[in-house]
Amino acid sequence: MLEKVDLSKTMDKKKMKAVLDEESAKLSILQRACRTAGIPVMIVFEGLGAAGKGTQINRLIQPMDPRGFVVYSVDKEGEEEKRHPYLWRFWNLIPENGKIAIFDRSWYRRVLTDRFDRHIPEKEIRETFQDILSFEEQLSDGGYCIIKLFLYISQKEQKKRFDKLLENKETAWRVSEGDQKRNREYKKYIKYNEEMLQQTDTDYAPWTIVEAMEKDYAAVKIISTVRKRLEYELEKRQSQTAARRSLAPSSSGMFKLGALSGVDLTKTMEKEEYKEKLDKLQKRLEFLHSELYRLRIPVILGFEGWDAGGKGGAIKRLTSHLDPRGYAVYPTPAPNDIEKAHHYLWRFWIHMPKDGHIAIFDRTWYGRVMVERIEGFCSEDDWKRAYQEINQMERHLANWGAVILKFWMHIDKDEQERRFTERQNTPEKQWKITDEDWRNRAKWDQYEEAVNEMLVRTSTTYAPWIIVEGNSKYYARVKVLETVIGALEDKIAQVTSKKRE
Repeated sequence: MLEKVDLSKTMDKKKMKAVLDEESAKLSILQRACRTAGIPVMIVFEGLGAAGKGTQINRLIQPMDPRGFVVYSVDKEGEEEKRHPYLWRFWNLIPENGKIAIFDRSWYRRVLTDRFDRHIPEKEIRETFQDILSFEEQLSDGGYCIIKLFLYISQKEQKKRFDKLLENKETAWRVSEGDQKRNREYKKYIKYNEEMLQQTDTDYAPWTIVEAMEKDYAAVKIISTVRKRLEYELEKRQSQTAARRSLAPSSSGMFKLGALSGVDLTKTMEKEEYKEKLDKLQKRLEFLHSELYRLRIPVILGFEGWDAGGKGGAIKRLTSHLDPRGYAVYPTPAPNDIEKAHHYLWRFWIHMPKDGHIAIFDRTWYGRVMVERIEGFCSEDDWKRAYQEINQMERHLANWGAVILKFWMHIDKDEQERRFTERQNTPEKQWKITDEDWRNRAKWDQYEEAVNEMLVRTSTTYAPWIIVEGNSKYYARVKVLETVIGALEDKIAQVTSKKRE
């Protein structure tokens, strides 16, 4: 593939200046247009060492308003980043609507330099490619423009540039031992780059190979590529706006009699039995929490359910004996303006735990396929696509080593009404009940169908849904604790067994 690229391409200086001036003027206008249209842009610079990524980034940003872009230089993972799932640090860096993020190296580091240096086992490469493809597809489907540039030079030219940098004490630091090794083993490293280009060249995030032997020619090709892509994205956005589908949710009716219809809500537990079990379970969980930290096992717990279904009570009993330094509870209200300006999964990714810690979400990313679906806050295409996006995210977290459990706290309409009334009549509980809670009861059947579909499409072996019979608060709290403890014991046993092998 790369051996067929013509590296002898060049451009007359006079013509180059004229083209750059014209393209720069257009790029400045396009940046403002993308900001007005709310299009977030991610520009990725990958390629060989000494190919001129830093120089070309600097030339690209000259015509841009510096208030509208940020440049990230992606180096090795720091200690904090190593303790999170691989894509966590990149989800943290995605731009908000209308802004541009430029990456000097990116999420491809793992399948390039890390792979070459044997920092990642070969058996994980295919999995990593799939995670990257899912990451880019989710962002693209969410309205992000992803421009990927690969700067290519020959082995001989790379060595020449390295030697020049090494001659000067002020620039020698820019050439590492790893850079020189990759030059010596150029063919092997090029093979990894070619595989990366082939595996991740997609319609929604295509690669552009930039012949970087002649820096002026490379600058013209880069700015022209970015300009053309931004024009395309603006035209596409205008077409989509003109042909926008109705936000009204559709319903096929096929999930009306789903998993929830067969739940036995008569299950109950006496207070004395509850107190006895609660004490034992909380003490057991306290011990397991320390084991999670020792073994660096991350845990992600998601709680969904009907209003007044008992999420808060279950979370309170779950955390009462945990070390507060090792867990965090994240309530999920309606998204604020900053969250709305990002991909809908962004606000959850930034709270994913580091290894050995527990993240508990009181309402989760499943709002996309429930409240946003029912209330028309997203299009039908958006919520239908979300099932796959969520499964992909949870698979990535599970492959990282996380325990993922999702609880649906289930009660019937009569029990919900009783709890609503109790809250209204109890001064210290009145803050828990709002007019919106009562309004949502009128859409019970719609929500029930949406929940049934959600359970079918997103309950997986690596991130299962657990339906909790919640009419009895005592029974529900104990079931949540028992389920969490069982999953943690299984995971700890697996990790301990692997360490012994």
